[in-house]
Amino acid sequence: MLQRLQWLNSRMRKTLFQLHLLGAAVGGLFIVILGLTGSIMAFEEELDHLTHPRLFRVSPQGAPLPLATLAARAIAASPGKPVVTYGLGVSPDLPWSVNVGGTIVFVNEYTGEILGTRSGPTWLGQIHQLHLRLLAGDTGKTIVSWADVVMLLLSLSGIYLWWPIKRITINAAARGRRFWFDVHNAVGVCAFLLVFLLAVTGAVIAFDAWTTPLLYRVTGSHPAQGGLAVTPMAAQVLTPDQALALARNELPGAVPVSINVPGAKTPYRIALRYPEDRTPGGRSRVFIDQYRGTVLQVESSRTTAAGTRMVILNRAIHTGDVLGMPTKVLMSLASLAAVAQAISGLMMWWKRRQSRSAR
Repeated sequence: MLQRLQWLNSRMRKTLFQLHLLGAAVGGLFIVILGLTGSIMAFEEELDHLTHPRLFRVSPQGAPLPLATLAARAIAASPGKPVVTYGLGVSPDLPWSVNVGGTIVFVNEYTGEILGTRSGPTWLGQIHQLHLRLLAGDTGKTIVSWADVVMLLLSLSGIYLWWPIKRITINAAARGRRFWFDVHNAVGVCAFLLVFLLAVTGAVIAFDAWTTPLLYRVTGSHPAQGGLAVTPMAAQVLTPDQALALARNELPGAVPVSINVPGAKTPYRIALRYPEDRTPGGRSRVFIDQYRGTVLQVESSRTTAAGTRMVILNRAIHTGDVLGMPTKVLMSLASLAAVAQAISGLMMWWKRRQSRSAR
């Protein structure tokens, strides 16, 4: 009986080893791309501010100017286009912005000075899209989704294959395949939990068309109503500043981060962010009828449906936003660990091939 179990274990290890190699060969390149771009994306907002200091720094000087005034300044800087959205800084030293027909105009909200404009994708935006879709649309998204699954399976099979060895030291004097084998083992084991977490949360995001409804079913909750519409009427339309004031009253303690310019039949949508909400876009929303000045819907990240909170938490874990800078650093390092695993695995294969060729 014992011999039978040992034989089965040996066969399983050989099969898993071959599958591990196959998974690495198929998904290795994509895992490297995901790891490198993910390590940068963990600090996307910080890098954007660092590389464009003029666009992301103002000196607070009393109360901000009305949004209508800022819109007029932005339109003058980019004439002939309609205002689409307003962006509001989450702290007093960050500028506001006005989206004028797709051109983002950064404005000092205290003086009305135009700080600069931005149109088209930025280099960070391109990295973000490379991470999400490989710059290849839906086809790229599908490849990324399955690369996440491959990374998950590689993590699990790798820890199983390592278990009988249990070696996490790197012999600096070793050469060739042995050195890369030590690196592969050490990095894989030390970073296993974080890489596994990256893969799981990434897969949940990648297959959100299936996982999001599942989270609502598991929690017995329902998403907030979407597609809100208003009935136009011959009345004075609520100004953006008035809508903003109403939203602040609905969610005290939350900082507004964006407000749209409503269409004829679509309401104001004001996004807000509580201090514990680390994601830049904000996870709380207030919808307001611009004709009647009535609040149509309020969704707070603190009290929203359990399924929505799980979706938010999963994404925050994956990006490292969940606890701020410490977790951003950890998830960035985890992304680099996945790259190190792919490269060390490739080097092991290459050294083994060289050794066989030399015989």
